[in-house]
Amino acid sequence: MADNKNIKTEIYDENAVLIGLITPQQNEQKENEYINELAFLCETAGAFPQKKFFQKVDYPHPSTFVGQGKLQEIKEYIKDMSEDPETAIGLAIFDDELSPKQLQIIEKELEVKVLDRTSLILDIFAKRAQTAHAKTQVALAQYKYLLPRLTRMWTHLERQRGGIGMRGPGETQIETDRRIILDRISLLKEQLVDIDKQKAIQRKNRGKLTRVALVGYTNVGKSTLMNLLSKSDVFAENKLFATLDTTVRKVTVSNLPFLLSDTVGFIRKLPHDLIESFKSTLDEVREADLLLHVIDISHPGFEDQIEVVEKTLAEIDKTEKPVIYIFNKIDAFTYVQKEEDDLTPKKRENYSLDELKNMWMAKQNNNCVFISAHERTNIEELKQMLYQKVKEIHVQRFPYNDFLYQIYDEDSNVIE
Repeated sequence: MADNKNIKTEIYDENAVLIGLITPQQNEQKENEYINELAFLCETAGAFPQKKFFQKVDYPHPSTFVGQGKLQEIKEYIKDMSEDPETAIGLAIFDDELSPKQLQIIEKELEVKVLDRTSLILDIFAKRAQTAHAKTQVALAQYKYLLPRLTRMWTHLERQRGGIGMRGPGETQIETDRRIILDRISLLKEQLVDIDKQKAIQRKNRGKLTRVALVGYTNVGKSTLMNLLSKSDVFAENKLFATLDTTVRKVTVSNLPFLLSDTVGFIRKLPHDLIESFKSTLDEVREADLLLHVIDISHPGFEDQIEVVEKTLAEIDKTEKPVIYIFNKIDAFTYVQKEEDDLTPKKRENYSLDELKNMWMAKQNNNCVFISAHERTNIEELKQMLYQKVKEIHVQRFPYNDFLYQIYDEDSNVIE
């Protein structure tokens, strides 16, 4: 168990407790990273993560996720905090997906609203969705999540039954709702098919320009970089999933035009239904000629984030594409220098920025660049690399235009 050391710096809708498990598959260090990410998700959704609870177990309890003793400890804490309206807890958020049975039992025991990581992410997506396309995709994912959990939604009928003969109406209502949701899912799928057709036509109308897509973990600075390269004003802030809708801009570097798209960020344990629902948005990734994988090098777990993104990309698109790895936020990078007489192996936090540069440059065949989009550091180096990669792709596609690039190289020494 650990307390949240954060101080409220803004007004939140309600307070929450966060619950995570330390298991043989998920050690203490990883779970700390996951729960910190869950706290960030919680703040993005508008709730203050007041306290974190951990339990070390071999596997989640089938009924209560955590053990009965830990559940009672959480219950007592919630009860103690309820005496003061400022600290009263309204939410218990679990770091993994809960089954309908677990949700029902835990909510009954704690007597507060219970969410799991999936429902929290869905709530943030619903809050962030701006266009009809994004709203339709989120609604589809929400209905798919809700469908197996309808029994929990109708627990209030149990208190109204009062004896024999009262069971039927509850079950009838659940079946009615199930049919309504299934019909709604079918309708949303039809709407997405129509939207996908419109999007496909739009992509065809873009001509034969090279397509470049920004990909990466959520909150690594993709939208900030998009604004910098395209001189546009895509919404960007220090919150998770600030961007849900794909934005496409025409960018010109040294007289070489290409299309640059900003896509939704990925995250650990991203709900499968969201990946399914957002496949049309992620078509920009499938159809891209070049991927710009943006990485927050200041994050202590950036290697894990790279792995998450690459696994998700493998789900979306099986074809191999050229990738430029953009290590962003070098202005926020810190490391702990080892003492000279310390003979223990180096840890991640002991590597300097130069050492990490050498490691990753060698690992990715020099297809890396280290920048700060916020401070505009090394942006020219990024543009030079981007120009060379786009040029290579364009020359392969249109070899007869190769001589034009020789003219551009001679006449344009400065990248716009």
